This record gives sequence, C-alpha cells and structure tokens, in this order.
Amino acid sequence: MFEERAQCNNLPDLLSQLSGAIEQHQRYAYPDAMTTVDSWKAILSQPVPSEGIGAEQVISEIGKYVIPNGSQMSKPGCSSYITTAATDMGSIATIAGIVASPQRVGITAFNYLEEVALSWLAEMFDLPEGMQGVLSSGGSTANLIGLGAARQSAFEQVGLDPANDGVQRACKIYATEHSHHTVHRAASVLGMGRKAMVHVPVDHMMRLSPRELKRLLIEGKKSDALPVAIVANAGSTNTGSIDPLQEIGEIAREHNIWFHVDGAYGLPGTLDPQAHDLYKGLALADSITVDAHKWLGAPVGIGATFVRDVQAQYKTFNQGAAAYLDTTTVQKEQVENSMDALGFPYHDLGVELSAPARGAIVWALIREIGREGIKARICRHNAMARRVADLVKKHPHLELALEPTLSVCCFRYVHDNVADLNELNKKIHRQLMKNGINIPSTTMVDNKLVIRPCFLGARTDWHHADDLVNEVLEIGNTLTS
Repeated sequence: MFEERAQCNNLPDLLSQLSGAIEQHQRYAYPDAMTTVDSWKAILSQPVPSEGIGAEQVISEIGKYVIPNGSQMSKPGCSSYITTAATDMGSIATIAGIVASPQRVGITAFNYLEEVALSWLAEMFDLPEGMQGVLSSGGSTANLIGLGAARQSAFEQVGLDPANDGVQRACKIYATEHSHHTVHRAASVLGMGRKAMVHVPVDHMMRLSPRELKRLLIEGKKSDALPVAIVANAGSTNTGSIDPLQEIGEIAREHNIWFHVDGAYGLPGTLDPQAHDLYKGLALADSITVDAHKWLGAPVGIGATFVRDVQAQYKTFNQGAAAYLDTTTVQKEQVENSMDALGFPYHDLGVELSAPARGAIVWALIREIGREGIKARICRHNAMARRVADLVKKHPHLELALEPTLSVCCFRYVHDNVADLNELNKKIHRQLMKNGINIPSTTMVDNKLVIRPCFLGARTDWHHADDLVNEVLEIGNTLTS
C-alpha cells in the first residue's frame, strides 16, 4: 500500500511540495541547527519503520525537520570553507542527471557533455593541449588520479610496473606543508606512504621556494628513494598563495620529475587579469586538478583531473574486462541503441565505475553565465579579499598577516593592552560563529592565529567584505573595553 502511495505523485509534484521550505532556506531565515538540536534529533531518531509513511509524509518531514536544520555554509556571509552552496543551475542540472542518467554509461547526451565540459574547462583555464580530463568526486580523488599516473610514470622509467607488481622502492613526493592533506593521503593510498612526503620550505608569501626545492632534490639523489612528483599549489586552501609555477615546472623538467599542480580551489583564478600571469607555468604541468564544486558553484562531488600521459593514467586505473559488460555491448557491429556501447571509458582513467552525470552539471553552469560571468565572479571575490586587506591596513586595531593573492585574506585584531592576541582572536572568532552572520574560519600564519575569510560563494557579494571587518572590530572593541 505504501509503495503504491509513494508512486501516486510524479517527481514535479513531490518537488513542488518542498518549494516553501527551499524558498525559506534561500532567504537564510532559519536559525542555526544547534539552537534546537535536541528537538530535531529526537524527532529524526526513530527505530527502523516496519511500515512506510508514504512519499507525501516524508516530503513533509524533510521540509519541517531536515531543511531548516541544514548547513550554515549556504549563507552568503559564510566564508569558512572552500566548498560552498550550489547555484540554482547546479541543483537543477543535478536533478536532471539523477532522473535521466543514473549512471555514466551509454551513448547519451549526458555522457557527451562529460567530454564537452572537460574541453570547456581546459580551454577556459588555458591548460596545455593534449591533456586528457576525467571528472571525479572532488579534490581528494583528483589528486589521487594525478599522483597515481605520476607513480606509474616514475617507476616505468626505472623498468618497474607498480600497477601490476606493487611499489618496490621507497619514494619521494616534494610539496610544501601548505599542500592539501589529500596529497599526503594519496601517497598513503598509492602505497608510497605518508613518509614519502618531503616538505619544501616556503617564502614570506607562503609559496614553495624554488631554491629550497633544488637543494632538497640534490640531497635526495644521495638516497635510493625514487622521486615521483613535485606538487605545486595553484592557490593553496590555507592562504590562497600560488607557488611560482614556471620556476617549479622548469626544475621538474630539469630533473625529469612529474609536475603536479593542485588547482582544486585556485585554478579558476587564472581568469582574473590581476592574477593571470601567476599561472604561466601551467604549460609545463604533467597533471592539473580543479574542483567545479568550489568557485564554479557546482554541488559538492565534482572535481577534475587533467593528465598529459594518458597511458600512465590508464595503466594505473583501468579495471580490466567484465564478462557481463563485454558480452552485452556491441564490439564490431554498428551501434543502434544508446546502451549498445559504454561510451568513452572514463571508468578506466580513475577509481570510479559507477558515477553520476557530472559533465552535464559543469556544462550547465558554464552555459548559464558563460566564461565572462565566471570571470566576473572570480574578479569580484579576489577584489573583496583586497578590500578587506585595505580596510585592515587603515585601522589601528587590525593587522594584515599576508597580502591576498586570490580570494583569501588573513588578518587579526590587535590591541596594545592584550598580551595573548591568539586567544583574543580565538574569542572573536567564537563570537562570530555564535552570531552566525559573517562566518570565516581561522588559521595560523607565522604562529599567529588569524581570521581567514575565503570569498567563494556565488551569492557572496561586495558588502560581505565590509560587514565582516566591521563585525570583527565591534566584537574586538567589546572584548578589550
């Protein structure tokens, strides 16, 4: 009975029942989920139901108890993380894919848009020609794919095949401590181990030092460890710093080491004319990553990896033949049905076979506002970080920790009568979180705890920069008065 009831309405009708809750959520009028945590947990913490309640009642509960207690990350004033709320188009395209293309298989418009979206990203961000792209679940998997191909390439150069025979030598991956920890995890998952990471010192702008990299590479030759990759940040998640890509790429070529560029957050920054020249060295990269679910406004779960040596990538990640697929699909005959063939074998270039229609989402986001629309968003956010920096430098109770490169700005409140400024800024941040209007994160820069907004959301606008600075001053002045 309840299964039949669940099917009595079609999807548009069911979604329309949620429209009120969604509209309320997008006015950001709900209080933080913690204000009523005991109440909604008690309602949702039920035993497994023996009988279903039907679709309409489930929709009602989602609207009453789930959506109102969702994440603060959706707020335009939330600048804590580098993941943000999806744009409306991202949400709509996601629903379209869930309904019409539940799997990345077949000769369909959705799968074709995987190819189109990857080519658009490569063109938009001036990536080297000839790179093969693949979409995955995000930066974690994207870095794993790039470094997996790097491992295969490095071992093949010494006559070994790690994909078939495993890792048989100690390895080294060169990166700064500001590299995303997914790089460390990739080293672990790929069998090289976290101890393979060699941390290269940074300069005063938190960028990898080419001079120190050269020194470490020369020292590394004294050991038997195999140099697998040099990892550079095209916009670190911590401070937004961009490593000197051209110099690093030239060093990588000189030493014949794979050059991996992590642009999960910062790669779209190349569209900003004020930052564009910092990306010059991308032409030397062997692999590059970017996350659509960051600056492009896609729902969480969409990253891309572009690899120059697709054979090394294929040898690492191909899954081999599956009898039920090989016998079901057409091998030599003409394809007459969309299910006669699997389509382009993206499943052999990464870790996923089952995958949603991510390409259609990226295509829709770019198609909606175009390259110029995305560029305008990125320029606005970068300018907002510079706006915060300007306001900070003009106020006697504020101190800039680092000149912003992209949309991250690190600063703190200072006062002559306060000995422990780290503790003071921690209290300021805690109050910001309680107020729930402007919600940055914090980080450490030169042993100083600083307030760290990262302006990224499509709905985050100019006034949020001023609003945050004003609120920090208001809280700081209250705490020190």
